[in-house]
Amino acid sequence: MKSDELRKKFLKFFEKKGHKIVPSSSLIPTDPSVLFTTAGMQQFKPYYLGEPSPYGPNVASCQKCFRTSDIEEVGDERHLTFFEMLGNFSFGGYFKEEAIKFAFEFLFKKLKLPLSKAIFTVFEGDEEVPEDKESFEIWRKLKIPKEKIKKCSRKDNFWGPTGLEGPCGPTTEIHIEGIEVWNLVFNEYYKDREGKLTPLKQKGVDTGMGLERLAMICQKKNSVFETDLFLPVMRELQIAKQSRNVRSERIIADHIKGSVFLISEGILPSNVERGYVLRRILRRAILHSKILNLPKNSLIEAAKRVIEIYKNVYPEVLSKQADVLTVIENEREKFEKTLEVGLKKLKSEIENCKLKNEKVLPGKIVFDLFQSYGFPLEITKEIAKKDGLEVNEKDFQERFKKHQEVSRIGAEKKFGGLGKITDYNMVKLHTATHLLHAALREILGKHVKQMGSDITPERLRFDFSFERKLTREEIKKVEDLVNQKIKEDLEVKKEEMSLKEALESGALAFFKEKYPERVTVYSIGNFSKEICAGPHVKKTSELGVFKIKKEESAGKGIRRIYAILVK
Repeated sequence: MKSDELRKKFLKFFEKKGHKIVPSSSLIPTDPSVLFTTAGMQQFKPYYLGEPSPYGPNVASCQKCFRTSDIEEVGDERHLTFFEMLGNFSFGGYFKEEAIKFAFEFLFKKLKLPLSKAIFTVFEGDEEVPEDKESFEIWRKLKIPKEKIKKCSRKDNFWGPTGLEGPCGPTTEIHIEGIEVWNLVFNEYYKDREGKLTPLKQKGVDTGMGLERLAMICQKKNSVFETDLFLPVMRELQIAKQSRNVRSERIIADHIKGSVFLISEGILPSNVERGYVLRRILRRAILHSKILNLPKNSLIEAAKRVIEIYKNVYPEVLSKQADVLTVIENEREKFEKTLEVGLKKLKSEIENCKLKNEKVLPGKIVFDLFQSYGFPLEITKEIAKKDGLEVNEKDFQERFKKHQEVSRIGAEKKFGGLGKITDYNMVKLHTATHLLHAALREILGKHVKQMGSDITPERLRFDFSFERKLTREEIKKVEDLVNQKIKEDLEVKKEEMSLKEALESGALAFFKEKYPERVTVYSIGNFSKEICAGPHVKKTSELGVFKIKKEESAGKGIRRIYAILVK
């Protein structure tokens, strides 16, 4: 049974059971406390807390997910960063009995999977949460022998919350041939940021079943990489290779797939947040392509196979194909230029350690490799491990934190405000920069992000993520929109709030992990809202006329605009 058929069967099954089928949400979640969408329930989180669901109480979806927790495990038979999560959910509708019976019917009657090879687990209980006797008895009613129902601890059979707080509860899981296939979560509690559990007024069901693992079992394969969700990519990687290295092939296949989906969401490689994760997996894929001596175009061809697999399910990967391939190629070119020099440096340092009979690579060396050559810690660890060396990770992290603090101070000047500025024209240009940013996002798309800014008394310079040169028409539209907002005489409003409140209110931010707990937010009417230290004018009419003087490239995937204000 092909994966497309499995996906359709699951959704049709639950549609017939009275569930509204909801499309996958973005990989970029609305919850500011998490980087990516890691589970199907994330888009439904508010409905577990009593907010009315526009879809009704029962829904089902196939959600695209990305998890960073499994990056180090990728390379074995089943761990992935990007995957699809099949799930059915109920917000105050049905509960344990219906959820368990649905799962039993779908797996063992609809798909006819071997019940003889299945094991079931339930929560054994602890000092905070009682044993889940109800789930145990429901499985027994379905004629599951006692010896096939295992009681497990909180580590294995209690899930959630996603983010820093939220709904959570005990789980019951279905394992087939030793593989966890379906996890049924019974949201009975709310966990706050201090870890305290409070019973929810409205109980809910949240289930998750990885499509890749289900396909592996249904297609009788030994790994997810042998299913039809990976086979075209794996075959592409096995072309023109001198020898097999299964782990490297799997890492490349997973990381390129993850990269395709992240880039299609508008994420670009960088050294912070989501961009750092993308850069990390892309560079890891590039490194392993070197290990396999693959041709230079191999990652591009692998990405094309990924797009071919998913183009009918997630059309955005096809519509963004040009962007995806450009970003991958640009990052490969950029990384390969430093990779050779960095590898020589790392090998030299490893040899020095061996000569001194040292087993640990100093943190300073690891950080220098990161800062000078773009070597992520994980890649250095991986290479050092092959030579029998560990890495002084504690020292690296201390140096990295100092680096972050210096970057934060620079960011406050670059992104958050102008510091001690007395020149009024610079203040006006600063406000104009906010208008320009908002105008670019409205004209070119919300994937546009500020990458840098510099202001002098004469002009502003603004760098932003975009993969091509702007047309004359686009430049004029941006310029006209800024001038329209200036003429509207919009009020520039300053508010102080917590970082969480700022992000939830929709304020744009660039270095979320570097901001203090309380921040200043500047809003320009309903047009622009950013976390910023200021200063700004009070009304947009103070700015005069906005004029773009120049638009040019500022690097791979980055454009630069110079603009002035005239009376």
